[in-house]
Amino acid sequence: MALPLLPGNSFNRNIGKEKFHKSQHWGFCNNVRMLVSEDKPGIGGELLLGQKMKPKYSVFPKEMGTGLPSWVAFDKQVLSFDAYLEDEVPDKSQENYRIRCYKIYFYLEDDTIQVNEPALKNSGLPKGIFIRRHRISLPPPDEDQFYTVYHFNINIDIVLYGRTFKIYDCDTFTKNFLKKIGVKLNPPGQCPEDPYMKTRREKLDHVEPLRPYESFDTLKQFLEYDRKVLRFFCLWDDSGSLFGDRRELILHYFLSDDTIEIKEVMPHNSGRDAMSLFLQRRKLPKYGPPGVYQPGQIADRTVLNVYGGLSRRRVYSYLLDKYKLGKLDQEFYKDSDLSIGTTINVWGRKVLLCDCDEFTKTYYKTKYGIENFTSISCKAPPPPKIERKFPPYTGFGSEEDSLRSCIGLVPNPHWRNFKKFMEKDSYGNISNALRFFAKLITHKCADVERMFVISYFLSDDTISVFEPIERNSGYTGGMFLKRTRVKKPGQEVFKSEFSEYVKAEELYVGAKVDVNGYLFLLLNADEYTLNYMEKNSDKFPRSNIKLALQKVKEEESKSRELKQVFTAADCKHTKMVDYNTFREIMMNLTVGKLTDQELITIARHYRVPEEPCPDTCIVMAQAHEQLKKHAFENFERLIAACVYQDREKKKVLPSKDIKRLCKSSRLPFNDDLLGALLSKFEDSEKQINYESFFCALNWRANPMPELEAVSYLKERCEDEWLGMPSPIPVKCISYLNLLKDVFGLEEE
Repeated sequence: MALPLLPGNSFNRNIGKEKFHKSQHWGFCNNVRMLVSEDKPGIGGELLLGQKMKPKYSVFPKEMGTGLPSWVAFDKQVLSFDAYLEDEVPDKSQENYRIRCYKIYFYLEDDTIQVNEPALKNSGLPKGIFIRRHRISLPPPDEDQFYTVYHFNINIDIVLYGRTFKIYDCDTFTKNFLKKIGVKLNPPGQCPEDPYMKTRREKLDHVEPLRPYESFDTLKQFLEYDRKVLRFFCLWDDSGSLFGDRRELILHYFLSDDTIEIKEVMPHNSGRDAMSLFLQRRKLPKYGPPGVYQPGQIADRTVLNVYGGLSRRRVYSYLLDKYKLGKLDQEFYKDSDLSIGTTINVWGRKVLLCDCDEFTKTYYKTKYGIENFTSISCKAPPPPKIERKFPPYTGFGSEEDSLRSCIGLVPNPHWRNFKKFMEKDSYGNISNALRFFAKLITHKCADVERMFVISYFLSDDTISVFEPIERNSGYTGGMFLKRTRVKKPGQEVFKSEFSEYVKAEELYVGAKVDVNGYLFLLLNADEYTLNYMEKNSDKFPRSNIKLALQKVKEEESKSRELKQVFTAADCKHTKMVDYNTFREIMMNLTVGKLTDQELITIARHYRVPEEPCPDTCIVMAQAHEQLKKHAFENFERLIAACVYQDREKKKVLPSKDIKRLCKSSRLPFNDDLLGALLSKFEDSEKQINYESFFCALNWRANPMPELEAVSYLKERCEDEWLGMPSPIPVKCISYLNLLKDVFGLEEE
C-alpha cells in the first residue's frame, strides 16, 4: 500500500511501480554491497519519474569520501541556519507584516530538512516545529529534485512549500563544513526587527501601572541557600559591668532569608540558667535598638485604602502607596558585613566574631575571595591560681585522713591508688614484695648479732620487719615492725605538707635504712628481689649491668694487674673464682667505687651456671608427696586416655599432649614440677612413653622414699623468710669472660 500524496513522499509513491519494469542487480558503492537498479528509458525514450528522482549515493566530492555510506559517515551531523520570514497580516491596522524568526536544520545523513520557530513571550502565535523532518523537493519546475547541501548558503532566499525563507546567518560548524565542500560563503546579514514588537515594547516602557506592585521574590534565594548556614564563634565581653564576665556565643547566619540566630555556650558550673537561645532567629538591625514604633509603622508595603465597590458581591482590593511616604528604612546585617575580627551590634551588645567553621571559610573564599581567616582566641585568660593552704597535721590518724577533714564538711576516707594496688598485688607465685636480709647497726653488744628480714610491698609502699627466731639468743623473735609506711628521718611532724616515705628505689644491698629510729644495714636479698631489680634497672640503677661495668672500665690501667691477681687466685686453673675472692679483688681494685649491689649484679651476670635440674629421685619423691596429699589414684584412666589418643599404637605421645592431659586431669603439680617430670622422661624427639611415665607416678605401685624435712624453725607469720638466706649470692664467677668484655683481654 503506497503512502498518500504528501510533501516529501513523491519518491516513495513511485517505488512500488518501478519494481515491475526495472531490472536490478547487486553492486558496490563506498565499499558497501547495495541493490542497484538500471536506468533504462521508458516509452518515448524518456526516464521514468522514479528514475529522475532517485538520489545519488553521495553529493560530496571525492576528497570528502571516507569509504562509508553517508548515513554512517555523517551520523548526528546537522547544519544549522538562521532565517526569517515576512508574514503578512491583512486584518489588523496596527501592522501589515510580522518578522518571524526560524531555525533551519539540514541533516547530512539523509538530506532531510526540519524548520523550528523559537518561542517568543506574549506573541500569540503557535511556536515549535514549523516543518517536520523529511526531504523537501525543490520549487517548480524542478519539483522532481530534492534540496541538497549545495542549495544552502548565507544571504539567500530558499522556498519551502511556497514560503520564502531568508537565510541571514549560520553557526560555526555549518560555515566550516560548507567551506570544506567548496561552497563560497556570502557575508552574513542581519534579521530586521519586527515593527509591531518594537512598538509594543516602547509602549510598555512608557506605561505605568495604576496600582504599583512591588515584587518581593524570595523563593529563588530560599531554593538556592536552604539548609546552608554560616557559623561564627563569638565573644561578648561584659566584664566591665557589675557581676559581668566574658561569654562565648555561636552565631548562625541563615543564607535562605538573611536571618541571624545566636546561642550561648554555657560552661559547666557557671551558675546561670540554661537558656535555649541568646537571640531568637530574626533579621538583626545594624543600629539597634532603634526605638519603639507604632503598629504598622514598619512594614514591607504601605496600604493607602481598601475598597470593595457598591455591588452586592463586593471584591475587596487595596491601593499601595506609590511614593512610600513616611516609610522607615532599616539597615540589617548581611553576609558581607560578617568577618573574623568584626564587632557587630546585637541590640546594644558588642559581640566580637573570633572564628568560623570550614563551610563558612569556603563560602567567603568562593564568593568574596577572602583568604585570611586568622582566628582570635575566645578563651579568657586563666585567673591567677590561688594556692590553697591547709592547716598543719594534728597528729590524730594518718596525714591523709586529717587532710580529708579540711577539704569538705563531710570528711570522706582517703582513696588509695587502686590501679597500682591491682597491678602490684601478689598473685600466684609472684609476690611483688622485695625482701632484704639486714642487721641492726647499734653500739649495744647484745644487739649486734641480731638479724632481720625487711619486706617492701610494691602494692602500697609499706614495710614490715621480721626477726627470725634463734634458739638460746635471748630474744623471742617474730614481728619487729607491723606492715606500715615508714617516714624518712629528719622531717617535721606537725606540718601542712605530706611527709616523705621510704621508696623502693632507695633499697639495695649495702644501703642503710632508718626505720623509726632503728638503723638497718641491708646485707643480701632473695632471688625474686634481685631479678626484679635487674628487670627494672631504670628505677634501680645499681642493678644496671652496663653502669656497673662502666665503673670497672674506668680502672683500665689496672687491667693487667687485675688479670694477674685473678690468675693467682685460680690455683686449679678452672677460669673461675668463688664469690668471696671475687668480691675482695674487685673492692680492692675499685677502692670503694662499687657498692655491694653493683658487685652482686656483676657476679650474677658472669656466674657459672649450676646444675639446673634436680635428681630424678628427688623430683619423683616430690611428685609422690603431692599425689598422696590429694589422694590422686586415677592413673589407669590417664593411661586409657593416652591409648585412645595413640592412633598409631606406638605407645608414645608428644610431650605437649601429656602436659595438656595432666592439666585437664588436675594433677596437683605446679608448672615447675610438671616441667621437671616431663623433662626426665622425654626422648630426643620430645616424645614420652606414657605407660612408663604414669606407672612411675603411681605412688601405690611404685613408692619412693620420703624426703627429709628441712631443719629450721617456722613462725606462723606471712612476713617470714623461710630459712636463713645464704650470705653468698653466687658460688663461682667466670672472671675470664669479665676481663674479655670489659678490657678485651684474651686467654694466654
